Amino acid sequence: MPILLRINERPVAVEAAADTPLLWVLRDELKLTGTKFGCGMGLCGACTVHVSGQPVRTCVTTLAAVQGKPITTIEGIHHDQVGRAVQAAWIALGVPQCGYCQAGQIMSAVALLHGSPRPTDADIDAAMAGNLCRCGTYPRIRAAIHRAAQALSQHP
Repeated sequence: MPILLRINERPVAVEAAADTPLLWVLRDELKLTGTKFGCGMGLCGACTVHVSGQPVRTCVTTLAAVQGKPITTIEGIHHDQVGRAVQAAWIALGVPQCGYCQAGQIMSAVALLHGSPRPTDADIDAAMAGNLCRCGTYPRIRAAIHRAAQALSQHP
């Protein structure tokens, strides 16, 4: 029996076991490869997407847990005003170095700005703590989040 998902505003039916991690369906079945495999334990944040607007780690989230809920991946974040602002700030400040973790970083930043449109450094640090960057671009990530927040406050 197919599992029905809603990914990036599109209905999708997948043939997979209910306990299959969402990450594998996104990457292997649907070819949405922006979501990355990092640790496989939900600790690094590379596999972050939004489910019902909240950041979740897809490597430890089963299909059964997300069936019927709206899922947004990095490939669909541009449909969101905050997503566009965060991506523009990331580009303007040259945040990525190797880039591997950046999709997860962006997804967490977008969720933060939806909940806290004018975050402090402490808010950013707390929201982004679950996203690891081996290249150490944390200062640029923080600056980009502030830049996106500023841009959004000027164009509500």
